Amino acid sequence: MISLSSLRELLRSHDGTLTEELRLKPNALGLGHLPSRLQPDALTTMVCGYCSTGCSLVIHMKEGKAINLTPDGRYPVNQGMACPKGWEALRVLESPERAVQPLRRNEDGGWTAVGWEYAVLTFVSRMKALQEKYGKGSVAFLGTGQIPTEELAFLGTLAKCGMGFLHGDGNTRQCMASAVVAYKQSFGFDAPPYTYQDLEESDTIVLVGSNLCIAHPILWERITRNPHQPRIIVVDPRRTETAQAATHHFAPEPKTDLTLFYGVAHLLLEWNAWDPDFVARHTEDFGKFRNHVASFTPEYVADHCRMRRDEVEELARLIAEGKRVSFWWTMGVNQSHQGVLTAQALINLALMTGHMGKPGTGANSITGQCNAMGSRLFSNTASLLGGRDFTKAEHRKKVADILNLDESRMPQSSGYAYDQIIDAIDRGEIKGLWIIATNSAHSWVQQNRLKNALSKLEFLVVQDMYLTSETAQLADLVLPAAGWGEKEGTFINSERRIGRIRKVAKAPGQALADFSILRLLAEAWGLGHEFSEWTDPESVFKMLSRLSEGQPCDFSRLQSYEDLGAYGVQWPVPEGEVAAERRLFADGRFFHSDGRARFVFADPVQPRERTSAEFPYLLLTGRGTSAQWHTETRTRQSPMLKRLYRDEAIIEICPEDAQREGWEAEDWVLVTSAHGQAAFRCVVTGRVKSGQVFIPMHKDRVNRLIPSEFDPQSRQPSYKITAVQLKKISGS
Repeated sequence: MISLSSLRELLRSHDGTLTEELRLKPNALGLGHLPSRLQPDALTTMVCGYCSTGCSLVIHMKEGKAINLTPDGRYPVNQGMACPKGWEALRVLESPERAVQPLRRNEDGGWTAVGWEYAVLTFVSRMKALQEKYGKGSVAFLGTGQIPTEELAFLGTLAKCGMGFLHGDGNTRQCMASAVVAYKQSFGFDAPPYTYQDLEESDTIVLVGSNLCIAHPILWERITRNPHQPRIIVVDPRRTETAQAATHHFAPEPKTDLTLFYGVAHLLLEWNAWDPDFVARHTEDFGKFRNHVASFTPEYVADHCRMRRDEVEELARLIAEGKRVSFWWTMGVNQSHQGVLTAQALINLALMTGHMGKPGTGANSITGQCNAMGSRLFSNTASLLGGRDFTKAEHRKKVADILNLDESRMPQSSGYAYDQIIDAIDRGEIKGLWIIATNSAHSWVQQNRLKNALSKLEFLVVQDMYLTSETAQLADLVLPAAGWGEKEGTFINSERRIGRIRKVAKAPGQALADFSILRLLAEAWGLGHEFSEWTDPESVFKMLSRLSEGQPCDFSRLQSYEDLGAYGVQWPVPEGEVAAERRLFADGRFFHSDGRARFVFADPVQPRERTSAEFPYLLLTGRGTSAQWHTETRTRQSPMLKRLYRDEAIIEICPEDAQREGWEAEDWVLVTSAHGQAAFRCVVTGRVKSGQVFIPMHKDRVNRLIPSEFDPQSRQPSYKITAVQLKKISGS
């Protein structure tokens, strides 16, 4: 273990300085009209730290301090646009709720401030003690898609290949795991094929379970710039903001969309509205798929989905008539008991019609978090670094050789998924948990059970920006972390674009970048030699570049941050090619060994949650407004953002149900499921159907109601539907 004197020296070296790469001149953006107190003396650019869109922001610097920002008009992603969260990205760093020094839990339940030496040595001694007493599998970590790729790689490699953690997963399991599995099985690699330019080149855009106007408003703006007057088709049980703005809206019964898309495939085959040449040259198992969908007749599908037959036929006709059809989905598909199969049903439609690899086409999953793609490839959780497989000896050797690690210390499986880690805590198998940059006590399903499980831990460490998060409040040890804008690194967005983030502000108090915290923990654990080359984020970026070589995500031509240029770079990066936009599969070759895509399918199954006499309503959940983000841990820190939405837990009920039940707007309604209960303010609206209600996901009480039901392949939770009963009450 590292000596105290060495630890003190290492701490001094991790203060860091602000980025020196301030290349732009203020007059380049026409900022000369600003008052002198707001006139920047330098500018820099970096990618936003909220969602997976990956917008670039111009940061205005004055006397070494970030004073303002504007959207980057040159960047091919956002083209000068930003959503409310992006505009307020700097403000949330200034919150009084920031964690500013390490804290330990007292015997009386309060907090005591401690130094970094104490905190780091406490972490190491207690985690090691648990491993020695209960075995290597007694400790685990839960990571995130909210920190840079370099930190994700450091965390997963340190924990699993150094500290001996057998189990670790990320909160990206909650947003895109189903799409990952679908892509791997269908294409041979986790490879979203599109570029955002496809939104402007399609003549038919199919949005499934995606409230794009709210969840990814910049991508909706890209659609509005489409010059082809596209048909915009929304498939969603609720009349969302996106559905209201679309040209066509289809509202099947919740979680029947898999049946609907099999029915669409049936009709396309019946009408010969498919591409036999593409299917024959580039795919496998089409014959089996054709036989599978033969029984999904329009009559059956309409009855099962509670739609009219002519609606099913109209959806199929719109797709059949399109010349450049693109299919897009987000959490309404992924967060399902059969999310993998539903994503694959959309992939199958794109393959059978030949709408793949060409401008304005593709089967395209839009991710949630800013660096979910970085997490997918390099967090060392569900897959080995670079999209490799823990179970393959040749993959482990390759990674060990590149990183100069002891191959024998690398796990031979990915370990438990997120839900399995929680189950293991609940049954007493896992005794220590390390949570990094995620708010599990708010965001995870069946919240009451989760909190009860966390209370059984002998040691809970939370490493985060904010002390006030629901999870940090449960911790035994809090490690204060820097946030976006206070550290260096890269994010990878939904279209596979690698972009820079930069340090333009100093973290408050004693807070450190997660990279620096990991460096301290490595030294204190006795792993300083093994990780001696992991000196700074750019050194790790170079390692990841080498790790990508030969993989479908190959960006090994990028040797430094300088190579990312002003516009970021989409992987893969072919030799000699420089392109602002790059889509996959233009040559018709996929990543399976034979170069062919697979049709993957199975029979639909019913969700566990069904309405009954006791629970007669079906609860839907989703985004609230574009000014809210996930658990609001950050967005609630901005007074401006809070003025843009109703800062109250609400439930949407249709007028017919409200009248029948005797509810009025602003009444308090107690919502009870088989898993918990909570009170919400009633909003009467026509956006939901009779028998269905909707609650935005951002208030912590909603996840008291959500069951522990998971896709069996992806282990992703089914957040979107829960059977509930409603009762009017006098107050909250």
